[in-house]
Amino acid sequence: MEPESGIGSSTSPCQFSLVTLSRNLLLAYQSFGVVYGDLSTSPLYVYSSAFSGKLRNHHNQEAVYGAFSLIFWTLTFVPLIKYVIIVMSADDSGEGGTFALYSLLCRHAKLSLLPNQQAADEELSSYRYGPSSAQAASSSALRRFLEKHKRLRTALLLVVLFGACMLIGDGVLTSAISVLSSVSGIQSTESKLTNAELLLLACIILVGLFALQHCGTHRVAFMFAPIVIIWLLFIFSIGLYNIIYWNPKIVYALSPHYIVKFFRETGKDGWLSLGGILLSITGTEAMFADLGHFTALSIRLAFVFVIYPCLVVQYMGQAAFLSMNLDSFSNSFYASIPGIIILLLLFEPFFWPVFVVATLAAIVGSQAVITATFSIVKQCHALGCFPRVKVVHTSKHIYGQIYIPEINWILMVLTLAVTIGFQDTTLIGNAYGLACMTVMFITTFLMGLVIVFVWQRNFFLATFFLLFFWLIEGTYLSAALMKVPQGGWLPLALSVIFMLIMYIWHYGTRRKYNYDLHNKVSLKWVLGLGPSLGIVRVPGIGLIYSELTTGVPSIFSHFVTNLPAFHKVLVFVCVKSVPVPYVSPDERFLIGRVCPRPYRMYRCIVRYGYKDIQRDDGDFENLLVQSVAEFIQMEAVEPHYSSSETSPSVDGRMAVISTRDIRSSMTSLRSMYEDDTPSIRRRQVRFQLPPNPRMDPVVREELMDLIRAKEAGVAYIMGHSYVKARRNSSFIKKLAIDIGYSFLRKNCRGPSVALNIPHISLIEVGMIYYV
Repeated sequence: MEPESGIGSSTSPCQFSLVTLSRNLLLAYQSFGVVYGDLSTSPLYVYSSAFSGKLRNHHNQEAVYGAFSLIFWTLTFVPLIKYVIIVMSADDSGEGGTFALYSLLCRHAKLSLLPNQQAADEELSSYRYGPSSAQAASSSALRRFLEKHKRLRTALLLVVLFGACMLIGDGVLTSAISVLSSVSGIQSTESKLTNAELLLLACIILVGLFALQHCGTHRVAFMFAPIVIIWLLFIFSIGLYNIIYWNPKIVYALSPHYIVKFFRETGKDGWLSLGGILLSITGTEAMFADLGHFTALSIRLAFVFVIYPCLVVQYMGQAAFLSMNLDSFSNSFYASIPGIIILLLLFEPFFWPVFVVATLAAIVGSQAVITATFSIVKQCHALGCFPRVKVVHTSKHIYGQIYIPEINWILMVLTLAVTIGFQDTTLIGNAYGLACMTVMFITTFLMGLVIVFVWQRNFFLATFFLLFFWLIEGTYLSAALMKVPQGGWLPLALSVIFMLIMYIWHYGTRRKYNYDLHNKVSLKWVLGLGPSLGIVRVPGIGLIYSELTTGVPSIFSHFVTNLPAFHKVLVFVCVKSVPVPYVSPDERFLIGRVCPRPYRMYRCIVRYGYKDIQRDDGDFENLLVQSVAEFIQMEAVEPHYSSSETSPSVDGRMAVISTRDIRSSMTSLRSMYEDDTPSIRRRQVRFQLPPNPRMDPVVREELMDLIRAKEAGVAYIMGHSYVKARRNSSFIKKLAIDIGYSFLRKNCRGPSVALNIPHISLIEVGMIYYV
């Protein structure tokens, strides 16, 4: 890019600060339409859920004061102090969420279970975090203990996956409780609907909500942000009015003394009501999970200056109203809406605007959680823990905004089933609270490990952090667990189902990888075949896809045994995920040589982060050819990359080849397709060598072979595998592999489709894996 005229490095710090501040203010505005829809609609159902059940026997002013004091201090300690001040500082290169914390831990301690890890991955720029290095914690006894015991690392992964499954369940329950709570306000009017009509209206809104998911949140962020802001102004104004009109003394309830009085009076009933109180902080996890869409400063600005005061005033106003209207707990929010005598003839005009805005705000909150569910599923797939699904990127600028059709329709069916099956916001609230508090509890645990391993802080500081917030969240979680028979079983059941799917897929994938690892072809056998491999080498490039990062996969010998010919140039391609959010294009390609130069066999490892976009831009073949050409020239200058010739028993060293600015001597002559045929996405580009008398003749010959092979065509060779359990395997293993894993493989996207491989150039080699 050329520098703008008149603007150079002389920009003052004041100007830079103003630009940064204006950008963060704009992002803070956008965050209202994405992040805070769920958190800001919680006043719809908190008090009605808390004062249901046995707490109905304590409908008095002291109980109302104590409930509000609990809500205030919970909002202060968990969203404000824990998340806004502490947890948001543990971002992973600007990304947040459970997997961001896990990826940080995997990079600063060897806790990852990904089977294809490489030492070269630790050289990625994304691996670096802060001024301290991972080696500084090498003396940590806890770190060595975790790295030594594989079962503990497996348990850590299961904990992370369990939190992910709970968050997926949260995506189901958020839509159900938000929409059902918002439309239930119609019951407060004179024109009451029957339960069947109310459910039908909620289901219509939910179907429309999921049908709009393919549009992506980026197109409606500016439209939804005003809706949430208007909603916040509504609840702030209503809360302030109720405080002044009904009971200004409610401000005394800010004292934690009323919490002690609340439990002293209500006892066990008050403790059980915590399952409803905790609904006041639902959606808090979304602030951290959606960090990659915005910035930490923008989210903090929005919460501290708008969300937090509006919610506190609204909950205080509802408490003031309930303290003087002890018979209005069943629908406290809509009952607390003030009526204007002069406008009564217009059929409660204050009610209907609030109802419409509440419904729209509920839709915004639901959409944000559903989008977060899509991101969780994509991250699980990157860890090898979820079947391949179709991922549609709905934004060219915000990588985290994606759409997964299969997951979207599954969520819709589950949400409709929950809405129709429960028909009660109290029961759904019990399930919702358990799911949210479990995710927060797991985040606190991972954050404690981050304080020790990543931030290099004192072990006692991490212990204090764990004990303090586990005391708060554990109290809420224990109360939520008591509601398991009254709806709390639902997120547990959903989590068991998703965990079973994830575990079976992860188990089968690892077994298949271990089979490839232990049955890879010996390089001595390949070298014994000679440069011709004992067969006819036909013109063209053969891309052999495998999950192996070293060695020759068994599919190669299977192909050689059954077919009499192979391509002139062979490239073993491995597409892998690394525990970082994004991999820079400059570091995406690793190129190496498998056998000595006459064999024309190379290895290419393509690395992606767990939030990277694998675009189908049709330029992969050209980038690959240019990367191999760059490696050939680099090898001539730096001989240590050709170690495979001196040590043929191992692969040669691999070089990082930049895909953004490849310094190759190969230049494209012309495109074989004209510009008036945009429907053809994969353009064939011809290459030529510029005149260079100083180039080594051996290098020139190898580059010319690569050019001729590219002009002859590129073939993609993949294994069409069938995975079966061994005959002597246990019944459980046969059930997991032969039924569970096989069913998932047959009903998920094929690997060729997931990797954007053109069907016309695909060659599949059938193989049976007995694992």
